[in-house]
Amino acid sequence: MNKPALLLVNLGTPDSPSYFHVFKYLREFLMDGRVIDVPAFFRFILVTLIICPLRSYSSGKIYKQLWDLSGGESPLLKNTRELALKVDAAQDRFNVFYAMRYQTPSIKNTLKLIQATNPSDLVVMPLFPHYASATSGSVYQEVAKQLSKSWVIPNFNFIAQYYDHPAFIQAWIEAAKKHNLDDYDKILFSYHGLPKSQVNKVYSDMQCDGKNCEHEINEDNHYCYKATVYETSKLIAEGLNIPRDKYEVSFQSRLTNNWLEPFSDDVLKSYPGQGIKKVLVFSPAFTADCLETIIEIGHEYKELFEAAGGQKLDYVESLNFSDSWVQAIIEIVNSKVR
Repeated sequence: MNKPALLLVNLGTPDSPSYFHVFKYLREFLMDGRVIDVPAFFRFILVTLIICPLRSYSSGKIYKQLWDLSGGESPLLKNTRELALKVDAAQDRFNVFYAMRYQTPSIKNTLKLIQATNPSDLVVMPLFPHYASATSGSVYQEVAKQLSKSWVIPNFNFIAQYYDHPAFIQAWIEAAKKHNLDDYDKILFSYHGLPKSQVNKVYSDMQCDGKNCEHEINEDNHYCYKATVYETSKLIAEGLNIPRDKYEVSFQSRLTNNWLEPFSDDVLKSYPGQGIKKVLVFSPAFTADCLETIIEIGHEYKELFEAAGGQKLDYVESLNFSDSWVQAIIEIVNSKVR
């Protein structure tokens, strides 16, 4: 029997920092109804006629900076490609492939490569540890859409989240060992933000507040992004013996003030006034370094923190294609797929 296939999926990246490629990437990304959940007509007007024309030039300059810092290539693409190669070489159960939800290599084209191997089964693992409709949900929808066009649809397993898997937590503990935690006044766990309205939709009563998401995982909130990121932070902190009063959870990359709070930039600007001058930032929602870690945290947040009187801001590099992350993926897949 032919081997099953394992498809690792990351978010995506422009093909280059050019205006055209950034426009194309932003348009595909933001036209996804799971990303901007408004009626399609209004989304088209907002994205195609307002956001993309206005943001593609400025975003292109930031992507150019990112490319230059990363050897002339998208770090997200490089890290995901190298990860897939290492996972493929480290085990013999699956043929391993990778794709991006938006742009290249596409899920559509990668599924064609997979189907050419006539796999016995297909396992899809989004590289997003915490479920969100705009990330893992969107990957599932696109995979299902493309598979539905095929005459033969293999057995299909989808790994929705793994925010608390011991091997995932251990991979972050290993990543943190490059830093002496005693050198820092505060540890900040900074996660990509989401609109509060999208988080609320997880619940039957359309309300996240009151579900104790900052303190526990329960029957109501185990697919709530807010609850799961707090749980990841707690587990990493416990593994590193970080006391609760030394770390904080925050959210970055907001588009409006109606996103999850507290906002990472506001938190960092407030720290020096509290006597917190040295900060180490984790960003466990990103398993591969990208614009949000290298530029937003490593440059923009560092500058605003220092401008407010901070002395030192470092960030823990993402898991990328580390040996511990490769092993974690193998363990996660084997535990989820029998």
